[in-house]
Amino acid sequence: MKISFGEYCIRSYEYSDIHALIKYANNFNVSKLLRDQFPFPYTTSDAENWLLHAGNQIIETNFAIANSREFIGAIGINIKEDVYKFSAEIGYWLAEPFWRQGIMTNALKIFTDYSFKNFNINRIFANVFESNLGSEKVLLKAGYQKEATLRKAVFKGETFLDEYIYAILKENFQVMK
Repeated sequence: MKISFGEYCIRSYEYSDIHALIKYANNFNVSKLLRDQFPFPYTTSDAENWLLHAGNQIIETNFAIANSREFIGAIGINIKEDVYKFSAEIGYWLAEPFWRQGIMTNALKIFTDYSFKNFNINRIFANVFESNLGSEKVLLKAGYQKEATLRKAVFKGETFLDEYIYAILKENFQVMK
């Protein structure tokens, strides 16, 4: 899969992404805003394991964000099961040198549209730690709404943090296009 937007694209992972993945993922400022399953330091082994996972997806739901030169971030969804089977959690990150340029907002809008069109889902949601103001702004600009605050639900960096839930429904996304 490849969807271009300006000089950037959302595309399938490639093994050649490994060097940029290590370079950009091995950044405390990125990892401190994500779940602990995103390691820091981010090693060659971590990158190899992720690329192996991404390359073996039965249904491709995790993608690279890249410019014409290299991988610069990631975006993907996790489709839920059971009574939540029409919901998907979205996650994303962008390399620090590319922050505050509107790249992630555009990627999120495009990927939200792609997800609603290609997966049988009605709702996409994101969980954001209270200290991640940039992600909150991205979600709001992309049309997501804040639905909840889970008080002190996250333990990250030896601190309890609130977790915010943002979501968008398929019917609302279609209206805002």
